[in-house]
Amino acid sequence: MSRIIGIDLGTTNSCVAVLENGEPLVLPNAEGSRTTPSIVAFTDAGERLVGQQAKRQAIVNPERTIHGAKRLLGRKYRGKEVAELRKVLPFPVTESVNGDAWVTVEGASYSPQELSAMVLAKMKETAEDYFGEEITQAVITVPAYFDDAQRQATKDAARIAGLDVRRIINEPTAAALAYGVQRPGRGRVAVFDLGGGTFDISILELNDGVFEVLSTSGNNALGGDDFDRAILRHLIERFEATEGVDVSEDRMALQRLREAAELAKCELSTLSETNLNLPFLAVDDAGPKHLSYQLSRSELNGLVAHLVDRLEGPCRYALEEANLKPSDLDEVILVGGMTRMPLVRERVEAIFGRRPSKNVNPDEVVAVGAALQSGIMSGDVQEIVLMDVTPLSLGIRVQGNRMSAIIQKNAQLPARQKKIFTTTEDDQDVVSIAVLQGEHTTASDNRLLGTFNLSEIAARPAGTPRIEVAFEIDTDGIVHVSAVDQDTGKAQSVVITDHGGLTDEEIRRASERANLSAPREASGV
Repeated sequence: MSRIIGIDLGTTNSCVAVLENGEPLVLPNAEGSRTTPSIVAFTDAGERLVGQQAKRQAIVNPERTIHGAKRLLGRKYRGKEVAELRKVLPFPVTESVNGDAWVTVEGASYSPQELSAMVLAKMKETAEDYFGEEITQAVITVPAYFDDAQRQATKDAARIAGLDVRRIINEPTAAALAYGVQRPGRGRVAVFDLGGGTFDISILELNDGVFEVLSTSGNNALGGDDFDRAILRHLIERFEATEGVDVSEDRMALQRLREAAELAKCELSTLSETNLNLPFLAVDDAGPKHLSYQLSRSELNGLVAHLVDRLEGPCRYALEEANLKPSDLDEVILVGGMTRMPLVRERVEAIFGRRPSKNVNPDEVVAVGAALQSGIMSGDVQEIVLMDVTPLSLGIRVQGNRMSAIIQKNAQLPARQKKIFTTTEDDQDVVSIAVLQGEHTTASDNRLLGTFNLSEIAARPAGTPRIEVAFEIDTDGIVHVSAVDQDTGKAQSVVITDHGGLTDEEIRRASERANLSAPREASGV
């Protein structure tokens, strides 16, 4: 059997690990680093750079340097939302016909899936260089709160990169696997995962090799990028106040400020203050303008306090869903680079009433867990059983544009539930069933996964027919929906294979373009 690698596709950094002789091993990339920046760049000569090389030239080439593509995966943007994206991203973003946010570079448009595929291809090459053989299979991690479309978009990205996804696994669950293998036994743990683009919290019960996810919650629009932007806004305002120059439309100045903001955030995890020096940030009639600013940790805490406040709600909700109190937990595990921030750690300690564990590497633990999952699938690891949950509720649209949930969020996988519905009009002989995913009571505010019709219903007064709708979701997250008229026995079913915004033809073309335009030397290998 060919090797299965484990990939943590991160918003800020990505990591690849494998199971070697029964032990997880994090693989260094061609530059010798164990993590790779999730950044893609295109040079003037048309070469494509991925990882550290792309990050190094970001200041001089901001419009052709793309970071954070993971945040765009499987999400729909319309009108004002695209305009808001353009304000915070240094690279040009356009709205596609189906509502995806595409990036345009020198007249060529790239979907978030294709950009993420370039990062995945770098991870694939890292493994192939290490083993000296072709790698075609992978376990890939995603935020626990990713919905069906975001998960499928991740699979599409992998297909473009030439990878067959054997399993999509939630990032906190992967981290718990890595933690639990190191410390076998029993206990309840909370995995607090704050990365570059998303926030997840999962509660798990560990029982001698059985990993049961009790609940999960989170926020797909909260992460380290938001902390960087808060600092960035402050620096822009400060520079304008002291020098009288607004650099908010200067892409090169913005990129310099963005890198300075990220560096200052990291430095203030260990220092009480740091100095930001950016000479020649702007020029006006009076000459060049320089930024020199001393930023303290306390000032940083004030700038991001509103973001840290948003971490508590999902944590409380996850505990409530698991029917646990903070005192019932045995350990709190920190995952993601943002958990190095002292203010975040202090808030975690305040929420859970205990100091979080520092026994895992927050940058690598997710990839290690993915490698362990690959070992479970290949049969190399047999003493572990993983029991996960569905992150969001599944249901159908009913009268009044309401959603009626059939499988509730945090239901253990695989799951099967059914409900009885009826008609709203006399002699109605067909019903249209819209399958939804989400937590809003208003149907149109949730994700539409698919629709199908149940026809030839017996002609009867409204409210008389009994139509049983059954939902089933397997361990791979594939949703099966069926509807049966209990009077006539007429049935209809559908398997929801929601796509991540790309057609099979678009994926094929993206794969061909990747093979034609991505020589190894252009990706830094």
